[in-house]
Amino acid sequence: MKYIDEFRDPALARKILAEIESVTTRDWVIMEVCGGQTHALIKNGIDRLLPDKIELVHGPGCPVCVTPLELIDRALMIASIPDIIFASFGDMLRVPGSRKDLYMIKSEGGDVRVVYSPLDALKLARDNPDKKVVFFGVGFETTAPLTAMAVHQAQIEGLKNFYLLPSHMLVPPAITALLGSPANRVQGYLAAGHVCTVMGWEQYIPISEKYKVPIVVTGFEPIDLLEGILMVVKQLESGRHEVENQYSRVVKREGNRPAQELINKVFMISDRKWRGIGTIPRSGLSLRSEYSDYDAETAFKINDISVDEPPECISGLVLQGLKKPYECEAFGEKCTPQTPLGATMVSSEGACSAYYAYGRHNKRAAK
Repeated sequence: MKYIDEFRDPALARKILAEIESVTTRDWVIMEVCGGQTHALIKNGIDRLLPDKIELVHGPGCPVCVTPLELIDRALMIASIPDIIFASFGDMLRVPGSRKDLYMIKSEGGDVRVVYSPLDALKLARDNPDKKVVFFGVGFETTAPLTAMAVHQAQIEGLKNFYLLPSHMLVPPAITALLGSPANRVQGYLAAGHVCTVMGWEQYIPISEKYKVPIVVTGFEPIDLLEGILMVVKQLESGRHEVENQYSRVVKREGNRPAQELINKVFMISDRKWRGIGTIPRSGLSLRSEYSDYDAETAFKINDISVDEPPECISGLVLQGLKKPYECEAFGEKCTPQTPLGATMVSSEGACSAYYAYGRHNKRAAK
């Protein structure tokens, strides 16, 4: 298929791999931030084809995976309330809370519905004026504009039965937090192309300069990923630390200004807790006071829930690039897609689900 097959060309892939091999002289640790990139790397075996000197580790770029456990429990409480229609992307239904997940709430009679857009949830509110409709807004900067549009449109229409449970995260503060950690091992980054499509890549420049790390905005096809890795390695080998854009066919330096304006109109930047990592300052989006009537946490008075992660789950370490999924004692045994301990095993972008799906159950299988 034109515009897709060219980014899956085996001959071109072999050529780029040969160039990566030829320029690599030292050990390097590179993190792909996006969970979609993680799955593409593992599915296509790219991590196995790279030189042994290059180690890929997997970052916190799966919004389902980093939604904090207490927010999942808040979602479960809301979804259990009679006369509530709880709307969510499908990925969230299997994410475990402390005791249940949204599928269990649905089986117990809760009106939980899968939607494909926040605007679908808005339509539910229009069509069901006698019900309260709550949309679970999970995502990074990529999905934030549509969520903002839904809330803004609800206000324009004067809808009184539409609410948002927000869990929108910002990627650059997470990268900053990882680089500032004493345990950091990462020397170069593949930045998520879809996030940068919305936000551009200027915000990565001060991060690259401060921590002296190359950051390459990268797409999602095999050739994209190989080119991104090559660009990072070339910078590392030459001692450079710049922001480069491999995904130039889609991403512009300034990003999508109208989408950014809509985000800023509806949301304000706030501190946000990331599952398995902790609170990262100024890493989330919360509704501005002008839209506070649509805030589900306030409307349903559920702000005081606080819970701990299962002690045997190491997803936080996986999301920080400190462990691989197969290093978890529960991986593939106590923790499977059918009986998950953490969100990284059930999300379509989770590192653990990628390793499970493609048979990377131990170090030997992974390489």
